[in-house]
Amino acid sequence: MARKGNRYEKARIIGARALQVAYGAPVLVDTDQTQPILIAAEEYDEGVLPFTVRRGDGE
Repeated sequence: MARKGNRYEKARIIGARALQVAYGAPVLVDTDQTQPILIAAEEYDEGVLPFTVRRGDGE
């Protein structure tokens, strides 16, 4: 089972994805949003982002 990230990981993932969207990456969800940060947040909430968080604390 995938562990939900903490707020810092969430912010980092959404920020990185928003940058990708701003530079023209395809949007992975159907949305009416036009701002990259809001699009990325929707993608995160729907669980469709292809990001993996690697922690150095043994997890």
